[in-house]
Amino acid sequence: MRITPRRLAELAGRLALAKKAFNVKILDLRKLSAVTDFFVICSAQVDIHAKAVANSILENLGEKGVKVWHDEGYQTSRWILLDYVDVVVHIFLKETREFYALEKLWGDAKVVELSDEEEN
Repeated sequence: MRITPRRLAELAGRLALAKKAFNVKILDLRKLSAVTDFFVICSAQVDIHAKAVANSILENLGEKGVKVWHDEGYQTSRWILLDYVDVVVHIFLKETREFYALEKLWGDAKVVELSDEEEN
């Protein structure tokens, strides 16, 4: 069974929430970019937290047969990127996220905010 890009983005976002990432957003870039369909953007408290979020996403999606095409940022863990081609996951430390401001850069994208309350 193939996982659609939208479902993959939702899964990655939920996995980030499960590891206590915060300010989790999915940006729908399908009408704005040929590079990817969705960005999943989230924040982590500290570098070890960012790594834990990334590792959880990698492991859980890997168990579903979804392999990451490219990853980077593990050395500093200020911004970890997991590229699944149709979905790119960005795990930021708060100040790095504010500096790069991807949400503003892609301000025309449709945004879905995920929260723990939606699970209950």
